[in-house]
Amino acid sequence: MTDRDNLHAHLNTVLEAGRFRDYGPNGLQVEGKTQVHKIVSGVTASRALIEAAVDAQADAILVHHGLFWRGHDGRVTGWMKERLALLLKHNINLLAYHLPLDAHPTLGNNAQWGQRLGLVADGRFGEQDLGFIGPAFAASTTLEALAQAVENALARSPMIVPGDGRPLRRVAWCSGGAQGYFEDAIAAGADVFLTGEISEPQAHYARETGVAFMACGHHASERYGVQALGDAVAREFGLVHQFIDIDNPA
Repeated sequence: MTDRDNLHAHLNTVLEAGRFRDYGPNGLQVEGKTQVHKIVSGVTASRALIEAAVDAQADAILVHHGLFWRGHDGRVTGWMKERLALLLKHNINLLAYHLPLDAHPTLGNNAQWGQRLGLVADGRFGEQDLGFIGPAFAASTTLEALAQAVENALARSPMIVPGDGRPLRRVAWCSGGAQGYFEDAIAAGADVFLTGEISEPQAHYARETGVAFMACGHHASERYGVQALGDAVAREFGLVHQFIDIDNPA
């Protein structure tokens, strides 16, 4: 068991939360009970995750996607009211870390995803150095082999724009909705870029530059960082940790 404020301070320090310009607040978003014995982690603070955490008798929920984002109008109605009502009724803390969790060199989404693909970064790229880049897991692998590795790791087939068929010596990756970093990945020397989603421009960039693009699933590519972080804080403070995966096709 640990004090909520100690847990919060530890997470802020480990993830260097204060150095990121983010789309919403990182850290404690909803205050619950003072003492924390059990943490439930998940990708998004959805109602389904909160309900599962209530059933699991969690004292705190740790997520990548929290409740509050830049551009929300702040009214507590509809889905926001339902989520907040559950947290407040059961006195559960909600802690959320967005870009800090993407970027962490060992516990982050990109580090953990790369580990499962057999990739080791030797460089960074993109806004706030969120993107990872490094050599392919073989000296010169194929797009088909990389796609199979993604499918094995994430249990879903990626959507692929193949590029010009070059050997894949340099792989760049950035989890979630980082399709806008494709041009940065190309400039960094990537032969292929992996992220969660694709928007209309990226198919054209792939065809015109020859650099392949894989959209591997936003949720699927961001399942592993919060699990690693939850395991780490559980070891640090002697807590019980349970990861709950709420399926999301996106």
